[in-house]
Amino acid sequence: MKRELDSLVTQMHSSGMRYDDAVKEFKRQYLREVLEAHRGNQCKAAEELGMHRNTLSRTMAELGLELAEVRAGLKRPPRSERPVFSAARSLYRQS
Repeated sequence: MKRELDSLVTQMHSSGMRYDDAVKEFKRQYLREVLEAHRGNQCKAAEELGMHRNTLSRTMAELGLELAEVRAGLKRPPRSERPVFSAARSLYRQS
């Protein structure tokens, strides 16, 4: 993991990314990951992060991270877009 982080930091530096922008992007991605792991539940995410839920909410607003955007990736696709396992269904119905 350390090598991956070193590589990322090198890429950010060589691309000319400013420190403030790098920190902001890291925070944004880290919070998104924790929120996705808790399916958008801010209370559980804040507890894991060791902060108050209000602080998490305020930080998300400062970073422009919308909870709806996090939850959108977690929803099941509509039935019309779900894969159909017709062979499995027919076997199940026959038994």
